[in-house]
Amino acid sequence: MSSHATPAPLGSVDWNLRLSQAAAVFRLEIKRILIGRRSLGVLLFSMFPALIAFLTLILSPAGSFEGLGGPSVVFAVLFRTVYLRLIVFFGCVLLFTNLFRGEVLEGTLHYYFLTPMPRWTLVMGKFAAGVAAAFVTFYLTVTATFFFLHANSGTDALRQFLLGGAGLSHLASYALVTLMAVIGYGAVFLLAGISIRNPVIPAILIYLWESINLFLPVALKQISVIYYLESLCPVAIPLSAVTILADPAPAWLSIPGLALLTGLLLWVAAKKLKTFEIYYGGE
Repeated sequence: MSSHATPAPLGSVDWNLRLSQAAAVFRLEIKRILIGRRSLGVLLFSMFPALIAFLTLILSPAGSFEGLGGPSVVFAVLFRTVYLRLIVFFGCVLLFTNLFRGEVLEGTLHYYFLTPMPRWTLVMGKFAAGVAAAFVTFYLTVTATFFFLHANSGTDALRQFLLGGAGLSHLASYALVTLMAVIGYGAVFLLAGISIRNPVIPAILIYLWESINLFLPVALKQISVIYYLESLCPVAIPLSAVTILADPAPAWLSIPGLALLTGLLLWVAAKKLKTFEIYYGGE
């Protein structure tokens, strides 16, 4: 009695195959991203606050942040204004718009298109690699800055803050916010890199919208990524008198909301990639 493999039903998906394909794309892309010149530029860019914090630790007297609300408040302000609004945002612009557009410029994207792999699998593999590389890069410098600023209060105070206080909890919260920022902005700019030949203009428009979020009416505040990210930050910061107050979005809404937005953007990106045409000579 001979046995034969039962053919898969028409239209069914071999998820093991798709996962292995996405994993293969992830491995190729993570190496390409980490050794690329763009990732080096993003790393150097993200190291700037850590360098300033290190110089402050060396040159400033111990406890110099106490008059500013303490190192936790100083770091919270730095994280929201510099990391989220500048470093993570523009780092994601550089990394994610080039996941596909960069390969068009290099003349290598067609190699992926010649493989028997659905476009959504390719999108997920590339996106996961971009998220992993960006998160590791940004969070390493976030952690370094966090330690340098809190070390200004003294070694004993730093140890007490980490082991007996809220230090580790704060670090975990900032890790979550950094990851969600990379996922949200990464999906936006991956789609921009597929849809628009020159994504600089939409990047500038999105940046302006995110930057004026503090001054928008409550209803408009909620139509932005930064609003949901800030609600996840563990330390409140002093607000300007011209800031229009709004209740922060709860975590149960922020995380699923950003996840749904990301899924929608990646779905659109995969759809657009099905009709994506490569003109190497015209790029």
